[in-house]
Amino acid sequence: MLGNGGGDTMNGRRNSGGGSRGNGQPRKSARTGSRPGSRPAGRGGSRPNPRSRGAGRTGAIRRDDEPRASRPKTLGGSQIEGRQAVRELLLAQRRKVQEIWISSELEGDEALDDIVGLARANRVPVSYVARRRLETAARSEAPQGVLARAAEVPEVDLARLIKRREGVAPFLVAVDGVTDPGNLGAIMRSCEGAGVDGIVVPRHRAVHITPTVAKAAAGAVEHVPVAVVPGLPAALARMKDQGIWIVGLDDAADRSLFELGDLAVEGICVVLGAEGAGLSRLVRERCDLICAIPMHGRVESLNVSAAAALAAYEVRRHR
Repeated sequence: MLGNGGGDTMNGRRNSGGGSRGNGQPRKSARTGSRPGSRPAGRGGSRPNPRSRGAGRTGAIRRDDEPRASRPKTLGGSQIEGRQAVRELLLAQRRKVQEIWISSELEGDEALDDIVGLARANRVPVSYVARRRLETAARSEAPQGVLARAAEVPEVDLARLIKRREGVAPFLVAVDGVTDPGNLGAIMRSCEGAGVDGIVVPRHRAVHITPTVAKAAAGAVEHVPVAVVPGLPAALARMKDQGIWIVGLDDAADRSLFELGDLAVEGICVVLGAEGAGLSRLVRERCDLICAIPMHGRVESLNVSAAAALAAYEVRRHR
């Protein structure tokens, strides 16, 4: 028995669960002709195209229907606080670091020698500032006297995470509307430690990378790929189409997380529900299996970040 997951048996064939995608209609072009009796604009006697815009002093004109230069999508995280988070930022060399602030009270502190050395090796400016100034600029509760500013964390495409590599089945974690930055940071830290290939988060009604997330993750934001999707149910359906098993965690399920068995060595995505609300209805319907973490005490459930750690390491144990 699979609990409330809505899936088939572990060895049976399952439905893809994918939805259809509507086709957008082409945008109608604006009128460019002159109205009868209207006064012509400009020396040429023709009205300017209302769908064009000037480009400041350059004099260049771009039509709205011309393609815009694509920019890489980012998750935020331009401000990083805390010693371990800043250290990993410098070690990873994944993104450009603009500057580092250190509290003037810590100048010469041997505990920060590695950060200062890494910054100098990477030609990153280091400024010693008044403690009050640093704490005023900080956005987490305890920046530990160290703050860095860098380019934002880049998103990765979902297709990259679900692509099968030779001899390696995808191992993913999806979070269904987690809004507490401390929880997301702790989830990322556990996932990095367990060797999760990537994390999937919805674009709306969920926290992304903030200074608190980066600090709680203790540098994991520099190493764990994160894909942001418009809707988690559709993303899960897409994973199922690629043969990835979707396993949701819910304390009301009848099946134990520790009964995954051989399923854990296949392509798998563990789905964690939001704080308090748990899995949403549509996400639950996309799951092949719903599992619970057995609770032997008086408390009914675990914090979502603690559940993520247990689930990630249980899958890793089988691998």
